[in-house]
Amino acid sequence: MTGGGVVCLLSKTASYHSWTSNMAPKDPLLGTLKLCVLNLQSNGEMVSDTNPHLASCCQLLELVLRKGLQQPVLSLVHRDYWQCFEQLTHHDTCGRLSALSLIVEQTRVCRKLLSAQGRGRYLLRLALSRKALPQFITHLLHTPRVLEWYSPAMSILRNEEFVEPFMSLLLVLSHMEFKLDMENCSFLDESWLLPVCETYEVVPCREVGMVLRYLSGRVFVLDLMPGSQAHVDNFISPGDIIDEINGTSLRNSKNGQAGVLLSRLKGCPLSIGVLRLRAQDGTVYLPLIKLLQTLRMEDPTLQIGPAPSQQSATKDQRNSPSQCLKEGRIVYIVQFLGKANVMLGGKEVLQHAITQVLQKNLPSKEVLLDMKETHLTCTERNSKSELFQHHYPEISCVGRFGQGDYTIFAFCVAGSPETPQSTGFCCMALRASTIKECRIGEEQLCTLYTRNS
Repeated sequence: MTGGGVVCLLSKTASYHSWTSNMAPKDPLLGTLKLCVLNLQSNGEMVSDTNPHLASCCQLLELVLRKGLQQPVLSLVHRDYWQCFEQLTHHDTCGRLSALSLIVEQTRVCRKLLSAQGRGRYLLRLALSRKALPQFITHLLHTPRVLEWYSPAMSILRNEEFVEPFMSLLLVLSHMEFKLDMENCSFLDESWLLPVCETYEVVPCREVGMVLRYLSGRVFVLDLMPGSQAHVDNFISPGDIIDEINGTSLRNSKNGQAGVLLSRLKGCPLSIGVLRLRAQDGTVYLPLIKLLQTLRMEDPTLQIGPAPSQQSATKDQRNSPSQCLKEGRIVYIVQFLGKANVMLGGKEVLQHAITQVLQKNLPSKEVLLDMKETHLTCTERNSKSELFQHHYPEISCVGRFGQGDYTIFAFCVAGSPETPQSTGFCCMALRASTIKECRIGEEQLCTLYTRNS
């Protein structure tokens, strides 16, 4: 499903240790990571934060680095891969890791990061930007005191069959150009998805005039005072977050800190870093949904207007949301097109299986696709009746339709529901409302089934 461009992409990277031919197919993480790297390359020479495959690639790297990482006995501290990278510099007695030490130190002093997860993610992004990720893993492999934290039975890093193709993939990534905004890191503690981050330069001639609310260590804008600088310039909206002022981070700030800082700088030029309420596509940035619900519970009068792109939407579009919340999880609203039985369960059969489903011309059903930690369920939206439920190890492949309708994605599960004794597979086909939502749904499902396989 990657299209005709795969051949030329493979030829470009053939010189890097022949990584595609050496790739061991037995570990699904490596196979998925390989496809993700190819997708990164297909979008051009420069990889920026707007690349739709970047977050998935980083998440897969994270899963590899966490796989088989053992927790210390009799310790209350949860060990993550950040501690592994941090320990590498502690064991460097000859000064060989100076460039890597700078990356670790820059990560350690970043005030916008509060957890080991956030620091690990920041370090991965920084290492990609500086082409240093292969060096980090090489030194980890040659540092026994750190490597022994990984289980020989589970870790890719301690498996001779897998570590070579993994290193080859890292080498391919190191030959790519990454241009990432390292200042946009305040949500890495929670998510690989980054908000829209913008900086505004203003020279206020009057009060800036923002009503602020501090919640979970973040400074939200609740309202703009009429006639104030913020209201006149319209550079910020209710629901946005003030991330920093003149280089001072407001992450985990105390009540009143932003107001004190603005008062101190009154009349001076201001550089205000803003994290937008809405993502690039106009939808609410997902990690903010719970916080916004809390804000609305405290202040029911809080008005957060629709995004400009949504103001011109048709009535049908406004009445057909693509996501909803259920028990704090994002549940996808999609169309279930049907299913088809196939003999094989590999990704190569999806095109044929989806075509089979479409040829049946059955009426589609609006369903809620709930992707939980261990399994997924598909429930008819109106009747609430469950159509199917599958644990992720039952899934053999996930992919999108590559023939005209790019809003369709599908997955195969072992065993046909109609014929339980069958040794074949069943393909489930679904349609999202947009191409972007189709890609997001496919990648989310692919990540979950890979993690649980």
